[in-house]
Amino acid sequence: MTTDTMNDDARDLQRALTDLVRVYQFRDRDTVCCYDVSPGQSHALERLAAHGPMTLNEFAASLFLEKSSASRLVDGLQRKGYVKREVHPDNGRALQVSLTARGRVLFEKIERDLIQERRQVLTGLGPEERRVLIRSIAKLADIAASGVDSSGGVCTRTSA
Repeated sequence: MTTDTMNDDARDLQRALTDLVRVYQFRDRDTVCCYDVSPGQSHALERLAAHGPMTLNEFAASLFLEKSSASRLVDGLQRKGYVKREVHPDNGRALQVSLTARGRVLFEKIERDLIQERRQVLTGLGPEERRVLIRSIAKLADIAASGVDSSGGVCTRTSA
């Protein structure tokens, strides 16, 4: 592949991702707020639902946030009764963050509604197109995530 072709593809990908993120960013803001949480809080609930209890550092890393930002996110969710902080069972010096029963119920409602929205988006694609699209987006997300070092509760780029 020539450098010009790669640059053209990179520019086209940037435009396509910008458009996609813009659509979902505004949709998330307008939709998720109806559930008593912000889009960021909704993502936090999803991470905890998917991965179970985590230390604050693990939680921050899973969201690509600084530890202080993750802590503020947990504070807001804890005030609403959706998450709890407890002493980590294996390390008395660490805190563990997990969903409460109320948080799990809210996450499941949000997820059901979002899956219904995704079904509508996918109706214009055939079965093979859907599978290719989903695999491609997942692979792109994995590649992009591999370029972020989130160890220690601090997120930085690993490559230029």
